[in-house]
Amino acid sequence: MKGFLEFIRERGVLGLAIGFILGGSVTKVVSAFLADILNPFLGLILGSTKGLENAYIPFFNTKIMYGHFLSVLMDFLVVAGVVYYGVKWLRLDRLDKKKEESIK
Repeated sequence: MKGFLEFIRERGVLGLAIGFILGGSVTKVVSAFLADILNPFLGLILGSTKGLENAYIPFFNTKIMYGHFLSVLMDFLVVAGVVYYGVKWLRLDRLDKKKEESIK
């Protein structure tokens, strides 16, 4: 792990690319969890038997699809929480140390 942290310190751009790739993977896992496990239960509670994605409020001749918005919002909040606490837990917030320059 120490070698990996040194690598990211020295090569910030590559570390950023690795972070984007890992972030995309985390997003897929969280989206699958919400869509396949959590949203059906919330849909039952909110009255939509097909899950939260299909929950709506009838408004004249249209449907206000609030379920999709809530699903995307929960997806964002869970991903943001995973990233925030993941960075704190791995102590990556201290990773970006500036190299000391010698005074000449």
